[in-house]
Amino acid sequence: MPDDTAARWSGVNHLALVTNDMDETVRFYHGVLQMPLVATISAGPMRHYFFRIGPQSTVAFFEWVGTEVGEFEKPAGIPFTFPAQFDHVSFTLPDEAALNALQSRLEEHDVEVTRVVDHGFVHSVYFHDNNGIALEASWWVRDPTAAVDASFFGDADPVPAVRELMESGELSWLPTTHLATDVVADPV
Repeated sequence: MPDDTAARWSGVNHLALVTNDMDETVRFYHGVLQMPLVATISAGPMRHYFFRIGPQSTVAFFEWVGTEVGEFEKPAGIPFTFPAQFDHVSFTLPDEAALNALQSRLEEHDVEVTRVVDHGFVHSVYFHDNNGIALEASWWVRDPTAAVDASFFGDADPVPAVRELMESGELSWLPTTHLATDVVADPV
């Protein structure tokens, strides 16, 4: 039976990861992987940049400058025997009413949840699942994945790669990477 009160999930809003080098991250995700940089936010010393991976879907990075961020080197194609860490995952809801309804539902089920946080172009609530995984539910007030719009670039002091994109539309260099091990063949 349909449940009119069910959350109306519509995808992954963003997967939040961590970097200590946002400039190189922009060069890799925008330049190498061709995931367009669609939004930047800065709050004090922290940067938060979003790369489009599909309609209303992004991968986002927090930059922790001057912090040792452990490298995640999973050998290609090899199952990992221990869990990996990331910052959080945010799921998309279609509108403010759905976000408020989810917040109420979480409260009704004794799940600690934040108030609605206004990030400008996206509104969100934050909570944890039963495994302690940090989750966010978000509604795009203005969707940065729909069209390139300078108003989504709120970092007043962007990394050099963003300045290059703003000035010429191109990146002057792109990073290279390597596999974590010598495994180059399918292990199966």
